[in-house]
Amino acid sequence: MPLADQDAWLRLALTPGLSTRRRLQVLELAGAPDALREPDVLARIAGLLGESLTGKLHECITGPSWPLLEQTLSWLQMPGRSLLTLADPGYPRALLDLPDPPVLLYCHGDPSLLLRRGLAVVGSRNPTPQGADNARMFAAELALHGLVIVSGMASGIDAAAHRGALEVSGATIGIVGTGLDRVYPAANHALAQAIAEQGLLLSEFPLGMPPRAENFPQRNRLIAAQGAGCLVVEAALGSGSLITARQAADVGREVYAIPGSIHSPLAKGCHWLIRQGAKLVDDVNDVLDELPGTMMPVLDGVLTPSPRAPDDGGVLAAVGWDPVDLDTLVLRTGLTHGELCEILLGLELQGAVLLLPGARYQRAGNPK
Repeated sequence: MPLADQDAWLRLALTPGLSTRRRLQVLELAGAPDALREPDVLARIAGLLGESLTGKLHECITGPSWPLLEQTLSWLQMPGRSLLTLADPGYPRALLDLPDPPVLLYCHGDPSLLLRRGLAVVGSRNPTPQGADNARMFAAELALHGLVIVSGMASGIDAAAHRGALEVSGATIGIVGTGLDRVYPAANHALAQAIAEQGLLLSEFPLGMPPRAENFPQRNRLIAAQGAGCLVVEAALGSGSLITARQAADVGREVYAIPGSIHSPLAKGCHWLIRQGAKLVDDVNDVLDELPGTMMPVLDGVLTPSPRAPDDGGVLAAVGWDPVDLDTLVLRTGLTHGELCEILLGLELQGAVLLLPGARYQRAGNPK
């Protein structure tokens, strides 16, 4: 995208006081952000926004730069960073099924993955060990069939799904509820780095945006729309995952749910979805058989297991068989948080350690 166009789209996206729907209405009236410099266009916009907000918009479009705009333009100069606007050929067509598609998307990684068929995998932030294993296993097998695994980079099921795809060198998209200069939760820093290198991190929120509660339902609609279907692995009644499933159904996507124990609160949300018409799945082929269109073949010989992590520097021994947090591991190993996160991610992908709720770690398997 030419720098002048990029600047104009950013100025519209960063104008305070405008919702996504209002920005879309402004674009519909103006045709393009550049046109907002024209007096006759501004007169039409004033009928929509009122004089005060139209004046603010005009000031942002035509006035001097400001710190957030400068910060974003600098961020875009770094490798792997890009923007997608509604006018871009690479803008994901799937998101146009939403009533309020984002005017602008911030990307870190490979934006071409947005044009491939994906599957949303969502669920509890505090899953059972079996739920986390199911998310990881389903994501790995679906990635081996060429599907892009789409999730929200949260703890629990989201993180397990992303790791499952990474484990087989598959593709995954993490759609986040913050600016892309932040990682939430912080324990997923190494995971975010791995996704940016092997897949794509995506946000509609500007740089610096903190993890506000209202951001996540807004983020979830992108997860719901970007997949050809939505798989709910584990969810309690009232879980945000059920909202994502409903949003997926609203835009015509298939919804799948994995059943669980009748005694588990984390199975009740999935059971409710099944009663509402979601497809019960207990095998990856249940998903593949139900996806619209022809099932994609397994990519034999193309995807290879992730390479083993370098020498773990005694980290595996330091983790041990009892749950331990990152600060304790810093004391035990003498490594920094960053070094530990990188090594622990490699050990997770090998299946040697487990990431537990509360950002604690434990060796996988049984003690000998």
